[in-house]
This record gives sequence, C-alpha cells and structure tokens, in this order.
Amino acid sequence: QVQLAESGGGLVQAGDSLRLSCVDSGRTLSGYAMGWFRQAPGKQREFVAGISGSGGTTYYADSVKGRSTISGEDAKNTVYLQMNSLKSEDTAVYYCAATTRSRYGSSQSYDYDYWGQGTQVTVSS
Repeated sequence: QVQLAESGGGLVQAGDSLRLSCVDSGRTLSGYAMGWFRQAPGKQREFVAGISGSGGTTYYADSVKGRSTISGEDAKNTVYLQMNSLKSEDTAVYYCAATTRSRYGSSQSYDYDYWGQGTQVTVSS
C-alpha cells in the first residue's frame, strides 16, 4: 500500500530556509517520478518541483526556480524539497505526490496517483 507522508513544514521568517521531506513508507514507489505541489488559501493547487524516477531529471516552477532543490534518497525512500530565500507568497500547504504513469513525471496534478496529507509552510514577512 502506498503511503506518502510529508514533514518539515513550519512557521519561518522571510529569507529563511526549510527542507521538506516526503517518505514513501510503503516502499512501493521506487523508480517512479515524484513531485511537490502547494495550495494556498483560496487558490488552486500548483506545481512546485518534480523529479524523475531515476533522479536524473529535475524541473521547477518559475516561482521557485533558483531558490529550491528537489532531491531523492532511495535508501530512505524519501524525497526532499529544499527551499531557500522564502517569501510570504510561499505560504501554503505543501503536498508530495507520486505517479506510476510516467518515470519522467509531470507538472500536472492530474497525472499523479498518490498524495500525502500535506505539511503547512507559513512565511512571515
């Protein structure tokens, strides 16, 4: 059974950094692409970053490019999202997701099959 669990969110100040983690406790998604999405109050869920199943390809939304890094650690079945120079507009619930449809991944939420419960990130200005 696929189970994704995010952690690492919290309340930080603008300019700070955070590292979010997403653990695949079911250990069933090895080799599949993963992504991070976020949803702010009153807004649609939006893509943040993605990583291919091999880990060789990463891609980012323009809003976080240059400030964020997605990475994976197969031995721990964990995907990370390192976010630096946080801004108030980064405030949102962050979700990790996995897709079994593509080893490359996608920036579209409808391409993902499994989702975590989310972790809140709040950036105060």
